Amino acid sequence: MFTYEKAAAYIEEIPKFTTKNKLEHTRKCLDMLGSPDKNRKIIHVAGTNGKGSVCAFLSTMLEEGGYRCGLFTSPHLMKINERFQINEQMVSDEKFLEAFLKVKELSDRLVEQGDYHPTYFEFLFLMGMLIFEDEDVDIVVLETGLGGRLDATNSILNPLACVITSISLDHVEYLGDTIDKIAGEKAGIIKKGVPVIFDANNETAAAVIRSRAEELGCPAHEVRAESQKLLSYTPKGIGFTFDSAVYGTTELFVPFIAKYQMMNASLAVETMGVLRENHGIGKETLKKGLEHTKWQGRMETILPGVIVDGAHNEDGVAQFVETVRHFQEEFSITLLFATVSDKDYEDMIRRVCSGLRFANVVTTEIWGSRKQSSEELAELFRANGCSSVMAVPDSGEAFEKAYTLKGDGLMFVVGSLYLAGEIKDYVRRRMND
Repeated sequence: MFTYEKAAAYIEEIPKFTTKNKLEHTRKCLDMLGSPDKNRKIIHVAGTNGKGSVCAFLSTMLEEGGYRCGLFTSPHLMKINERFQINEQMVSDEKFLEAFLKVKELSDRLVEQGDYHPTYFEFLFLMGMLIFEDEDVDIVVLETGLGGRLDATNSILNPLACVITSISLDHVEYLGDTIDKIAGEKAGIIKKGVPVIFDANNETAAAVIRSRAEELGCPAHEVRAESQKLLSYTPKGIGFTFDSAVYGTTELFVPFIAKYQMMNASLAVETMGVLRENHGIGKETLKKGLEHTKWQGRMETILPGVIVDGAHNEDGVAQFVETVRHFQEEFSITLLFATVSDKDYEDMIRRVCSGLRFANVVTTEIWGSRKQSSEELAELFRANGCSSVMAVPDSGEAFEKAYTLKGDGLMFVVGSLYLAGEIKDYVRRRMND
């Protein structure tokens, strides 16, 4: 008899006994489950950076407009249910288990027939589509996992729109070692005649996406950084104007402190503009949706002056440095840092230290087999010019130490999404005690 806990544990074990499947396999699984995607309106989002934020903006704007919106996203920070949200609320353990049992039954049947077991991500995607069908959501915002062309989510047939966020080098062992190769993988989500809204700031990537859209007869809507103008920039968020091809020059506010969120919000607003005949939501309502958006672990303020960021690849670290550099002129900066052992943390620390100055650095450790020694991390910070550095292995104790050192300044928690999850969970429990 499966409980929620056993179901979650089973899913985490899946990578040990399966291999990557073809899209035809995922499509077959969907059809065997009754094609739960076929009657859903779906916005499909791919990209290297920012796709989760764009999905969050879209979901909140739709909710603000009165729609019941399903959001499928990854990874989760604290609990696997986070991957399935309806109007910003993750699904219950009961709903999770109900969907799990249906996909597990299908998996057992396929294995008995000598077929493949669904992969970890495929299994979750199938669960998500069942949940959204059962909950009868109006629209699904669907984030790709890895890449696009071969991603399990690309088994859907007829999305309302395809959105492609910024593209940079990441997962090169799977997606290719050049921007145009990676852009080709992301552009693989484009479907014949379906409008495409994309970040056109990188001309190499834009050319690939533009060409694919033209080949498939898709209306292509390009969004560039010059269409945004910064108005205000404080620890509470960013005010800016966006020159939308649909709505004209519009003043917007996002409750995040990273400048790249101007681009992500603009992509989301332009997508809503392209689809305005589908939803009928007014511009002022869309603006309210942006203002209310929350997105876990991405420059997220969890307490006054405490910001959590899951930056862990080269582009994410560069964006983190750019953001903090703006605030270090006015505030002292305390850093709480941890990472996993299989990341290039030496390069990450070098980049962070070369671009920023910290009043205090506290290194800690993430629970699990991939944890990296906090003392070794502390030594690397010292070697890169930081004077006030201490290692506190327990992440909760490390948070308390860093929070005390913060004083009237700002504290950033960075290095890994796993750290972001641990600290958010700790703060939640701390506030409930």
